[in-house]
Amino acid sequence: MNLVHLAEEGDVDAVLRELAALTPDERAAQAEALEARRAALRAGWFHDVTEEGKAAQLAAEFGCRTDPADAAEWILRPENDRHAVRLPLDGVWVLDVVNLHPVDWRAELAAQLAERLIPGQGLRSDLVEHLVLDTGCPVPTTDGFIDNWLRWRDSTWTHPEHLRGGPRPGATFLERLRADELTPLLLPLVLERPGVHLGAGSFFHMLSRRGLAYIMEDTRLGVFITFSKEGLVDRAALVRRVFADLAAAGWGRDAAVALTQLALTPAEHAATTRERVALAEPLVAQLLQDGTRDETAPPLEYLRALALTPAESAPALRDHVALLDLSMPVAGYAQEVLIGLDEAGLLEPDVLTEMCERVLLRPEKKLVRAQLTRLDRAARKDPARAARTVLDAATALDHREVDLQERALAVIARHLKAAGDSVLPELRTAAARINPALAGRAAELLGTAPDRLTDQYADTLPAVPEPRPVPGPIGTAVEVAEELAAVVADDKDVVTFERVLDGLVRHAHLDRDALAQALKPVMRKEPRESIDVTQSDVYDVARALRGDEPRQRHFTYRHRFNHASPAGELLRARLTEALDIIEAGTQPFLLAVPTDATGALDATELVQRISVLDGLGITPAPVDLAQALLRVTPTADEKVLDAAGELASDAGQRLAQWLREGGLPHRDSAPEDDADSGRHPSELVKHIHPEPAPGPPLLPAAESLIGPHEDNCLHDPMVPFWLAQLPHHRELVLARDYFRYRASMRGWARALPFAAESGGPAGFALHTAVASTLAYDQQGERDAAVDALLVLAGRGRLDTGLLGRRLGDMLRANWVEANRVTASLRTAAETGAYATIWSVLEAALPLLLRDPVVRGTGALLALGIDCASRCAAKGEIPEVTTAAARTGSSQVVKNARLLRDVLG
Repeated sequence: MNLVHLAEEGDVDAVLRELAALTPDERAAQAEALEARRAALRAGWFHDVTEEGKAAQLAAEFGCRTDPADAAEWILRPENDRHAVRLPLDGVWVLDVVNLHPVDWRAELAAQLAERLIPGQGLRSDLVEHLVLDTGCPVPTTDGFIDNWLRWRDSTWTHPEHLRGGPRPGATFLERLRADELTPLLLPLVLERPGVHLGAGSFFHMLSRRGLAYIMEDTRLGVFITFSKEGLVDRAALVRRVFADLAAAGWGRDAAVALTQLALTPAEHAATTRERVALAEPLVAQLLQDGTRDETAPPLEYLRALALTPAESAPALRDHVALLDLSMPVAGYAQEVLIGLDEAGLLEPDVLTEMCERVLLRPEKKLVRAQLTRLDRAARKDPARAARTVLDAATALDHREVDLQERALAVIARHLKAAGDSVLPELRTAAARINPALAGRAAELLGTAPDRLTDQYADTLPAVPEPRPVPGPIGTAVEVAEELAAVVADDKDVVTFERVLDGLVRHAHLDRDALAQALKPVMRKEPRESIDVTQSDVYDVARALRGDEPRQRHFTYRHRFNHASPAGELLRARLTEALDIIEAGTQPFLLAVPTDATGALDATELVQRISVLDGLGITPAPVDLAQALLRVTPTADEKVLDAAGELASDAGQRLAQWLREGGLPHRDSAPEDDADSGRHPSELVKHIHPEPAPGPPLLPAAESLIGPHEDNCLHDPMVPFWLAQLPHHRELVLARDYFRYRASMRGWARALPFAAESGGPAGFALHTAVASTLAYDQQGERDAAVDALLVLAGRGRLDTGLLGRRLGDMLRANWVEANRVTASLRTAAETGAYATIWSVLEAALPLLLRDPVVRGTGALLALGIDCASRCAAKGEIPEVTTAAARTGSSQVVKNARLLRDVLG
C-alpha cells in the first residue's frame, strides 16, 4: 500500500513503517501525490481532519523529503505549523522520521534549519537543539537559532518530552538562563547581532502593571542589564547595542524606563555624548510642536532619561528658550535645562533676562517660583549679579497672583542693597503695577510714596443689552428655504427657527406649490439625529409640506420609542399643529412668534394678531395660542388691557384674562433649608410646581412644561429654546429637573447666558446653576458661566451674597474644584468687575475658612486681595482675621494677613 493510502487512513505507525521499508528514491517519488492530496484537504485542514489524519499526512510528506535542505524548507513552511508549540500528536512522528536518516544527514538538517530560521518566526529550534545533542554537531550561532532559543527560555511553554535539551527549570527568564548550558556561548553573541531582537517593548506599561522586578527578570533587555551588572555579559557591548537600537527604532516612553534601569556610569555617560545628543534632537523638535499632556509626556520622559549635560544642551539653547512659551510640562522641562545652563555659566545675561520675561508672567505658580528661586540663589552666590537679579525679578511684580508679587518683592528686598541705587528708577516703574495690597511695602522699600485711591471705584460691567427685536415675517419662499437651511445646520438659534416655522405656515397659505419648489434644494441635507425633539425637526414639516416621504427618524417616529423633554413635548405639539394648519390652510400666520430674541412676545403685538384672526373669523390653533400666552410679556398698560378686553373671540377673552391676572405666577425656587446635607447642589433646588395658570386649563403639552414630569424624560442638555418657551420664568426652567440631571452633561452650560438675558426673577435655581458651572471641566462652559454672571450683574439681577454662599457650600462639600472656581472668578474680575467679584468672595470666604479650611482657599484669598484692593473695599471679616492670626507661613495664612490689612 502506498503512502497516500496510509495517510488517508490516518495510520501514523503504518506510515512510519512504510517509510522505513522504502528507499530514499522510492520515498521521493511519492512526494508529488502527497502534495496533491494535501492541496485538496487545505480548506478543511483545521476543522475536518483529525489529529491522526494530520500526523499521518505530515509524516508521509516529511518522510519524502530526502535532502536535508529540502526537509528543512518543508519543516519551516507556515502551513506545517512552524509557529506552533505543539504539533499534531505532539510531533513525535517528526523525530521518528528524522531517525530514519544517518547521523551526518541529521547534523546537516540541524545546520539547514538553523540557517533558515528567521528571528521572531517559527519555533523549531527545539528540534535543532535535540539534533545538536543527538549528533554532537556544533551549536548553530545564526540569528534565527539564537532568537528561537531565547524565545523558548523566555516562555513557559512545555518542551516536547521526546526531544533532548530545552529550557531548564526556573520561575523567571533570568533563572532559566542562569541554568542553561547554552547561555555562556549564545548570550554574548546577542549583543553583536542586530537581527536578534533585544528591545524594551511595553516597559512603560509593564513597570506600572507588573513592577520593576518583572522587567529585570522576565524581559530580554532587563535580563541583559541584570547580567551586565553581574559581569556575565560585556557591559560596553550592551551600552553600544542599546544606543544602536534606540537610533534605529526609538522605543518612546519605553526608552526612558530602559535608560533609567541601564543607569549609565559617569564614564559611559561621557562616552555616549554623540549618541545621546543625536537622540535628543528630534525629541526637542517634537516638543516644539507642543500638544496635550499625553502627547508631550513620552518625549519629555525620554529626554530626561537621556540626561544631557549643560554643555550637550547648549547648542539647542534657542530651541529651549522657545519651549518656554508652550504648555506647562514642556515649559517646565525647558526651564530645568536653561537653569542648568545658567548654573554651569553657559547662559548669557541677556538670555536669562529673556527667560525671566517669558516665565515670570506665566500663570503656573510652580514655574514662577522656580525662576525666582534661581534668581535668588544666583545673586546669593555671586553678589555681582544682584543688579540684574532685582530687575529680572521685577517682571513678576506684574503677575496676576499677589503671592507671587510678594515673593518677587522679597527677592528684590534681599538683594537691593548689593544692586545699588542705579536700579531704583526701573524698579519704581515696575512697582507702579503692583497689587495695591503690596503698594505700601513696595513704596517703603523703594523710597516712594504709595499711591492712594482718590476716585470712587465703579465696576465696568457689560452694558445692559438693548432689546433684540425679532425681524418681521420672512418675505419670500426662497428666503424661507434659506433660513430653513440655517436651522438644519445650527438648531440653537431661537429667532431663525420661529421665523421659519411661521414662514412655512404663511407661504404655504399664499402659494404652497411655489414654496415646495423653493424648499427642494434644502431637502438634500437632513438634520443630525437626536433623541429629543429639537428645532431642526422643522425640516420634517417642510418635507411633509412638499409631499416627500418622511425621513427615517422624523420627530413623530421618534415619539414612539423615546420620551421627549417637557420642552420637547411642547415643540412636538407645535410642529404637529403647524402641519395641520398647513394642510387645512385656515390660519395665515402663527400667534406665538416672539417679538424679542429671548422668546418674549409683546402684549400689544399679540392683541393685534388675535384681532386680525378675529376679523377673518379664524379661531387660533390651540397649541399656538398656549405658547403665545406663555410668552406674552405682562403689562400694566391700561390701553393694552382695554384693547384685549374688547376682543370678542374666546382667544381674545382668554388673553385679556391672562393679562389682567398677570400671567403665569412666579414661585420662589429656594429650598426651605439649604444647609449642606451631602446632596448634590442641584438637589437643593426646589422642583417647583407653579400655581395654575389663569383661565381655562392649558393644553397637555403646555401643562407638562410647567407641571410634574418623569425624571427619565431628559436625553439632551438644555438649549435656548427651552428658556424661550417660558421667557419670563427662567427660575421655573432651572428649578426643574432640567438642572438636576443636566448639570454635568456636556453642552448644558451653553444656555446659561441665554438664561441670564431672559426675564423673570433670578433666584436660587439660577444662582446655583451659575455657581456649579463656574467649576465645569471645559473652559468653554466655564466661560459661558462667566458671561451669565456678568450679564446678571450688568442688569442688576446678580445676588452676590447668594452666589457666594452657594459657592462656599459647594466647595466645602467638595462638589466643585476650587482652582476652577478661582480661575472663572478671576476672569470675571479682570473684565472690570472687581467690586462684584469681591462681593461674591466676601460671602464665600467665611464658609471656606471654617475648620477645616477648604483646600484651595489660599488662591481665593489671593483673588480677594486683588479685588478688595482695586475697589477699595473695607470692613473686617472675622474669619479672615482669625486665619491671619494663626502661626505659620502657608498660603492661606499669608494671604489672610494681606487681606486683613487691605480691609483694615
